[in-house]
Amino acid sequence: MLVTHGYTSGPSMLSPGHHTAEGTWSTLLGPGRPLDTDRFYVICTNMLGSSFGTTGPNTVNPATGEPWGPDFPAITLADIVGVQRRALAALGVTHLRAVVGPSYGGWQALQWALDYPDMVDAAGAVVSGFTHPPGLSAQSQRDKLAASPEWHDGRYYRHGGMPETLFNLRLQTLRSYGLERLYEDRESDPAKRLAMLEPQCREWAARFDPHSMVALAGAAEHFDARPHLHQLRARLLLAVCTTDAIFPPSPETQELLTRVSAPTRYVEIDSPYGHMASGIEWRRLEPELRWLLE
Repeated sequence: MLVTHGYTSGPSMLSPGHHTAEGTWSTLLGPGRPLDTDRFYVICTNMLGSSFGTTGPNTVNPATGEPWGPDFPAITLADIVGVQRRALAALGVTHLRAVVGPSYGGWQALQWALDYPDMVDAAGAVVSGFTHPPGLSAQSQRDKLAASPEWHDGRYYRHGGMPETLFNLRLQTLRSYGLERLYEDRESDPAKRLAMLEPQCREWAARFDPHSMVALAGAAEHFDARPHLHQLRARLLLAVCTTDAIFPPSPETQELLTRVSAPTRYVEIDSPYGHMASGIEWRRLEPELRWLLE
């Protein structure tokens, strides 16, 4: 089974105690759990273009001896999935019971099912959708970063990176995803809630490469599974959260599911935690993932 991670997270989404933007899935993993390690070998790879091991903008360009940075080539979801397939082939994996993931990981699951229908039995897209949300593009991400004095025409590596810019972006992102709402249940003092958020944001800002945000946004802006849903042969799970501002429930989504001839399940998770619901509301995902893996 392949678990695919979100836009700004990484394979550590399966590590106990590790925080990711979409929430950790470690509680779903283990013997007898929905991601049942007694039944399946569970793999989570980093995405091409991301910052956690696979080739990306922070990788050294052999032609220059410096990080690729703004010169990193444009990539697509098909490229990302193609690299994952080659990684699995190197491990001797020829068939997948399922590909499943949250957010951007859901797009990867759909791309897998479309590109390699003979290899994938089931696909799960959680707090995700059939295409990217409005406004997500390489240019929009680049413009946002270029407004910072830390940008240095995209050659920020020699200037110590963009830690403050990324810190503020992460803080804004986690708040919009609903993490602060979770902390409201634990702490009423806004200053103390901020103190709970800041260490996570600092840690991520120290590790993530801003150009990865551009590269992955560029791959996403060309992703649209809607015209191809009739080709899906894999069992399909689509779960959304009622308060998710990025992938809100919509009648169009439910109508699109009728185009899939394979067994499908559509779930609306009624939760105040928005885009973070896939991790926080993991108990509500348990029966859905078990259905997907029947």
